[in-house]
Amino acid sequence: MSRLSHCFNTLRAQHRATLIPFITAGDPSPQLTVPLMHTLVEAGANIIELGMPFSDPMADGPVIQRASERALAAGTHLPEVLAMVKTFREKDQMTPVVLMGYLNPIETMGYNEFVQLAEAAEVDGVLIVDLPPEEAIELGQLLRSHAMAPIFLLSPTTTPERIRRICTQASGYLYYVSLKGVTGSAQIQVPAVAQKLKELRQYTNLPVGVGFGIRDAETAAQVAKISDAVIVGSAIVQRIEQESQPSKMLETIAGFLRELRQAMDRV
Repeated sequence: MSRLSHCFNTLRAQHRATLIPFITAGDPSPQLTVPLMHTLVEAGANIIELGMPFSDPMADGPVIQRASERALAAGTHLPEVLAMVKTFREKDQMTPVVLMGYLNPIETMGYNEFVQLAEAAEVDGVLIVDLPPEEAIELGQLLRSHAMAPIFLLSPTTTPERIRRICTQASGYLYYVSLKGVTGSAQIQVPAVAQKLKELRQYTNLPVGVGFGIRDAETAAQVAKISDAVIVGSAIVQRIEQESQPSKMLETIAGFLRELRQAMDRV
């Protein structure tokens, strides 16, 4: 059983939602990414989405755009991201790590080399924001053949026909984008999300995580009631940006994540 399946099955048996924080690799500095990943796990993270920095992150709002800019300026590119995951694995063999980002760096490296290096680093899944399912067959097959999950986004405007197509290609979990727009751009509307998730579950048995617009513990708890996973990105990255002292930053992020985990567990 994969790490992702084991994680979701274990938490489902405990009647708990999965907490998935997102951070950008290399932000605030390459040296702090692995310690930050361990801090997230210690504070209650069940899966980590690790952003691959990119110069034109079109689906992301200004908070995560600036994180990519900081990471790239510090020299964090795809080989360094994979090396970070490999270092993380030296101390943590249990927590699933999903790489999230854009296609260009992977195409530059080459599909085969990327998949081989990702497998060596023990990556569990890959989510490419700008790779539509129609063009994802080759990479998806490569990932599955190396025991990694191709993960896809769904949105409020995804049609039933497209949902079916995505569900036939996806594994690990589905990422439901809860609102129209970029990351961090609006407040989530939980009743509308609940209705959409009900529709999605007609097409798949995969776990469904909800992201975009989750900014605080109260919202995380509301989403935990209706979904399999709560995905939080901009609210974490914003706190990283605001705290210049590394030890204080780790403490701030840990405290915020514990608030989310505790609120989610109460429901």
